[in-house]
Amino acid sequence: MQFEPGAADPSAYQVLLTEKIKTTEREFACFDAPPLEAFASPPLHFRMRAEFKVWHENGSAHYAMYQPGVYKKPVKVSRFAIGSRTMCDLMPALMAQVNLCEALRRKLFQVEFLTTTTGDSIITLIYHRVLDPAWKAAAEALAKNLGSHIIGRSRGQKVVLSRNFVIEEFEVGGRIFRYQQVETGFTQPNASVCQTMLNWCQQVSATCGGDLLELYCGNGNFTLPLAVNFEKVLATEVAKTSVKSARDNVELNRCENIVVVRMSSEEFTQAMRGQRAFQRLRDVDLTTYRFSTLFVDPPRAGLDPATLRMASQFENILYISCNPATLASNIETLIRTHEITSFALFDQFPYTDHRECGVLLRRNQATRPVVLPGR
Repeated sequence: MQFEPGAADPSAYQVLLTEKIKTTEREFACFDAPPLEAFASPPLHFRMRAEFKVWHENGSAHYAMYQPGVYKKPVKVSRFAIGSRTMCDLMPALMAQVNLCEALRRKLFQVEFLTTTTGDSIITLIYHRVLDPAWKAAAEALAKNLGSHIIGRSRGQKVVLSRNFVIEEFEVGGRIFRYQQVETGFTQPNASVCQTMLNWCQQVSATCGGDLLELYCGNGNFTLPLAVNFEKVLATEVAKTSVKSARDNVELNRCENIVVVRMSSEEFTQAMRGQRAFQRLRDVDLTTYRFSTLFVDPPRAGLDPATLRMASQFENILYISCNPATLASNIETLIRTHEITSFALFDQFPYTDHRECGVLLRRNQATRPVVLPGR
């Protein structure tokens, strides 16, 4: 079969999802989990962000992508059916403008799209040359013609013509949450599935009560809707760009019970155990928090051993994972003190082997409670 980037066969979608469900059920059967809830993705137009190589041939520029495992020559992309409708509308219009303008086309080697369900968009054009006044004038005209925000990048240079973020909206529990999503920051690529994940997390944690500790909070994606269920929320994130976005999103949504701190999970674990004092926590009195619940959405490597030990002390652990293998490994430890009460599969990346999972673990009644600092 010839590789076609972005191709999708909606008629095959349910078969592929069913296989993911069976694989997940088989891998987690040993944990005596409740029945798996599986949440599907739209079969088309689900991806909100994407990046493309630009291939130059016979004086014209084309979108291209590398075939997985083959990096000698990229494959031209004529359509990208998995891209959002906004992205699919912008792609041909952008390339037509680029091919009409030498200032835009010359040494352009990559194009990145960031779009939203509300039609907001950023297009980042990346070059192997200095961006001069002629490029800026052409890019300003391009932005006006396309109705999109344009950013230009080259080595050591970044030109933002209007703004470097889009505003996304998700409806969770009957309320609209608005998110600033920055061009270089991490965002969930599948908006429909993201909204489903947010609703699931809010629903399963509705009775937890007390205060929430969140590690790896990113731009506050989960933080905002989860805060509805808790008295206070302390959220941590190590990336400066994401911390700023999270704080901006807290203010944008007028969430008054959230504090965001720039710390890694390892550092915060040390602070919780009293091993180290951090200047970044100078305005946070941990003794005033009554943490009932820990929420984590860690990198693919999962939780490190120290954080895993800290997690086991919470009454409730809400865990979103982009890697079922490390999730299962972490549950092997957590199952000694907790039991899985909710279990979900989210099809964040249709037509791939990737699986996103969610579990809520509650302390086993047979396990003696452990008193946390601040409780």
